[in-house]
Amino acid sequence: LGPCTQGIQIRHFHPGHADECVCKCEHIAEHGLTQDDVQHVFDNPTGYGVSRSSGEPAVFGYTPDGRYIIVVYCEIDEFSAYPVTAFEVPEPKR
Repeated sequence: LGPCTQGIQIRHFHPGHADECVCKCEHIAEHGLTQDDVQHVFDNPTGYGVSRSSGEPAVFGYTPDGRYIIVVYCEIDEFSAYPVTAFEVPEPKR
């Protein structure tokens, strides 16, 4: 996919593990988010970035109920990713 700021076409959510990626799905649930929330942000992103703590790519967006979140993920291929964590963040200033 190249740099995450150039767009992403993730359409599949893989909640399992891969050798190079560790899904921390419990972290997502601990933050009051669901797999559907994460998938919604992948499907409807409003921004892209990189996690300050891990250096992994990240996507920003709104959950169906209107919460603004970041989803940090590990890219598997052009169309799939393992979510590492997701949590609410302040909305960007306009």
